[in-house]
Amino acid sequence: MTPKNPITLIPARLASTRLPDKPLADIAGKPMIVRVWERAVAAKIGRVVVAAEDAAICDAVIAAGGEAVLTGAHHQSGSDRIAEALAALDPDGTHDAVINVQGDLPTLDPALVRAALSLLDDAAVDIGTLAAEITELHEKYDPNVVKAVVERARGAARGRALYFSRAAAPTGEGPLLHHIGLYAYRRDALTRFVAHAPAELERAEKLEQLRALVMGMRIDVAIVDTVPLGVDTAADLERARRLWSEA
Repeated sequence: MTPKNPITLIPARLASTRLPDKPLADIAGKPMIVRVWERAVAAKIGRVVVAAEDAAICDAVIAAGGEAVLTGAHHQSGSDRIAEALAALDPDGTHDAVINVQGDLPTLDPALVRAALSLLDDAAVDIGTLAAEITELHEKYDPNVVKAVVERARGAARGRALYFSRAAAPTGEGPLLHHIGLYAYRRDALTRFVAHAPAELERAEKLEQLRALVMGMRIDVAIVDTVPLGVDTAADLERARRLWSEA
């Protein structure tokens, strides 16, 4: 069933080992979290809310005209954070799908948000996500580049995820796919996911989406052209600032 009333939630927190306070880092005159919120709003698929661990993040978003909700500091993942936020924002269950947009994607193409949600047009799909074909050889063997193992017809723009790995997988001919951590969940799928204990494969690979596969959920993947810039380091932040200055 196609979702009728989706909500986009953007988890964010100030604590970061590589780039502390990055949600509030200035990018062309606005905090990064505000830039992400703006990109999500530009997708035009409904309500967009920042789910923040810190009041300073909420204050920045609200000052920019956005909506934010304060969540607990105990969460181990963004999925847990958005689940708490969703329960607080929508206790009556009016939102039937949830898009999880990471809070460090200030140059995100709004079309990617729509692409993830579109996968839920198939009633058999529990979760939609994204991937792009790897073109740089070093990325194939970089454990920080997560690979999506997807069954799809040759050249098809979407397929079904069979596994995710930090290793170069699958072997054999054909491109490898760089997984993009943006998710569209059916609401009941998110509820079941966060209630389930972490899976052993999830612990081994340090990839929480493997929990959904272990649970028997269906994850479909849309193949897109490029991987959005994620800001994890000071160098990434400078690159994001350059991109905005050139826009």
